[in-house]
Amino acid sequence: MARQDGVDPLDARIIALWTEDPHVGVLGASRALGVARGTVQARLDRLQERGVIRSFAPQVEPAALGYPVTAFCTLEISQRQGHEPVVAHLSAIPEVLEIHSITGVGDLVVRVAARDNADLGRVIDEIIDDVHVLRANTAICLVTHLAHRTGPLVESAARSVSP
Repeated sequence: MARQDGVDPLDARIIALWTEDPHVGVLGASRALGVARGTVQARLDRLQERGVIRSFAPQVEPAALGYPVTAFCTLEISQRQGHEPVVAHLSAIPEVLEIHSITGVGDLVVRVAARDNADLGRVIDEIIDDVHVLRANTAICLVTHLAHRTGPLVESAARSVSP
């Protein structure tokens, strides 16, 4: 039985299979994993309901869309009205890919994509064009050594399941 706050080894195998082959389908997964089709479907439904699997949507590569530059902007903001006004402003900029509240120096870290360095300048100008943004510090990503991944985390969570 799957834990309510994690995954068990079968859940981990299902997630790994879909990660490796998003086109596998429920029937193909049941054959590959050696479990009943209904079991796979029930597990997928439960993983989605619990928010473990957020989406079966394709992962889009910004560089393939013509946005090969990735940068991270750390923003210091006026927090009198909280983060929401800035988040709303940033969410309207298509090149803003992620926004995270952080601790330490700065209040938000924003991952952005751009067509080139000049375009990155334009994106940064849009980002700081908000009365709540006090200061921005930008770092351009030169090489991505490890892209966003969750596989090892899922495996670790499944190993921590007590029998």
